[in-house]
Amino acid sequence: MQISFFVEFPKTDLNGLKYLSWPTNLYIAARNLEEFNKLKKKFKNKHIKKFIYWPVLSKKDGYWISPFSRRSELMKIFEELKNNKTSVMIDAELPTTQNFALYITQFFNFFRNRKLIKEFIKDYKDVYVAEYYPQGKIITSVLELLGLHFDPEKYNCKSIKMVYHSMRNFRKNFITKELKEGVDKFDKNYLVAYGVMYNGISWEPKITFSQLRMDLEIAKKANINEVIIFRLAGLNNKFASLLRKYTN
Repeated sequence: MQISFFVEFPKTDLNGLKYLSWPTNLYIAARNLEEFNKLKKKFKNKHIKKFIYWPVLSKKDGYWISPFSRRSELMKIFEELKNNKTSVMIDAELPTTQNFALYITQFFNFFRNRKLIKEFIKDYKDVYVAEYYPQGKIITSVLELLGLHFDPEKYNCKSIKMVYHSMRNFRKNFITKELKEGVDKFDKNYLVAYGVMYNGISWEPKITFSQLRMDLEIAKKANINEVIIFRLAGLNNKFASLLRKYTN
């Protein structure tokens, strides 16, 4: 199993770099490709296999990618990526905690924005989509209507399910079942994100050592190909020792 990391705030995430001693991918948040390419040069470690560009907006524009994000900023991101071969991760989340007013100002852009996002994910060669945690078929259908869920078979993308036990008390049996079904259906295109090991933009509570160990056991039994940890800044000797046991 490959264990990778989200890099949302490079200054603090650099602190965890020295503990990496296994093959990994880094998903780096940046406002544009120029910033992403500069940041890649700072993260020097022989174990990094791949850098994935994680485009983020300003808070006033929605920060994450959704049909409620400011249309002009979505268009800038996708236009810049035309004919580009950089691996990309779309963080598909609603802007509720960043700028609630976007639900009003972007209401009439919803369908155009959703189409724009769908077309990008379907047409781009190497795209990951970070999505809300597994919630059953009905909720998944609702998320699809909202432009927040993308079937890996239909869109030829990799789906990352955000299962953050520090923020939500998921039932073990439910998560185990959902992850196994996801792998059975989508194989290596079904990934899981765990955490949070270090707070992000919303100051989330941190995961305990024992809970992360349990999460890794679930992923291993479900044959998850890649686990992404939020985020690299939380890596230390203790966590590195645990994670190393689950790497290939």
